[in-house]
Amino acid sequence: MPNKDLAERAQIAPSTALERVRKLHEAKVILGYHAEVAPLAIGIGLQAMVAIRMTRHSRDSLEAFQAHLRQLPEVLAFYHVAGKDDFLVHVGVRDTRHLRDFELAAFTQREEVAHIETHLIFEFRRNPELPIYAGGEAD
Repeated sequence: MPNKDLAERAQIAPSTALERVRKLHEAKVILGYHAEVAPLAIGIGLQAMVAIRMTRHSRDSLEAFQAHLRQLPEVLAFYHVAGKDDFLVHVGVRDTRHLRDFELAAFTQREEVAHIETHLIFEFRRNPELPIYAGGEAD
């Protein structure tokens, strides 16, 4: 959104809006910006959520696995979660063969992975707006 439109919507001067946005960046409230790209336009024909259970839960093994996930181009996002699974990994691949080969290479050959379960994603929609809770602080 252009600064002029933001200022108008917030009912403040454009210079005030610009300064507030700058301060939000400095305070790490705004972490960055991204473009929403159509997956099919870049060859992603299939998305899946892969639930992963670890064999052990040491800080070193979790951090090593997270570092591994960050370097895989097929990983669109990942979540370290509570419950029977330890990670939910959102992946984007060309097709089912690519998914199978990717999972075999990226997950099943790692000794810290005990179990994987794959859920195909038929549709994905991101909510472009986050809820804003008073004060912005965790309780």
